Amino acid sequence: MNKSRLEAFSDGVLAIIITIMILELKIPEGTSLQAVRPLWPALCSYILSFVFIGIYWVNHHHLLHTVKKVNGAIMWANMLLLFSLSLVPFATGWMGATRFDKITVAIYGALLLICGLSFTILAAVIKKTYSQDTSITDALNKSKPKSILSTLFYIASIPISLFVNPLLSALLFVIVSVMWIIPSKAIEKALMEQDEK
Repeated sequence: MNKSRLEAFSDGVLAIIITIMILELKIPEGTSLQAVRPLWPALCSYILSFVFIGIYWVNHHHLLHTVKKVNGAIMWANMLLLFSLSLVPFATGWMGATRFDKITVAIYGALLLICGLSFTILAAVIKKTYSQDTSITDALNKSKPKSILSTLFYIASIPISLFVNPLLSALLFVIVSVMWIIPSKAIEKALMEQDEK
């Protein structure tokens, strides 16, 4: 399979995910602040998920640029990531509808953990296609500390939501999004060096 075809398919799925999420938002039955106030939890949930999907799209785009040749393992690892991300609209809607209830926030955290692990698996499968260490494999390795910290935050968010405060878990989600909002400069640099050769 051509790399651009894999990227186009992934872009399409992510665009559909965002579209589904926005369709879940209800239109207020008036123009007053009172009419909009009940929608705030759903809107906040949507914004959080939109940012996460956007971050995955940007980082996925960078990651796919490191692919030399698409194989079956990369396609299935990519499908695992897309499957995980396709569950985000459900978890987003549920968390917003329940006004960030501790159970739904914990489930959202568990889903983000699965998405993060799926992305890590895809990066590992791509790295395996390189027979020797290169600047690209080194760049992929530089994301490991961030991946480990994100995983720990997601794991911690589940008991924090259930036994402490779901809004603290939501704060952890925001911290993780800030960590990943700028894609890996190491990957960009390695790709530029490769293009110059």
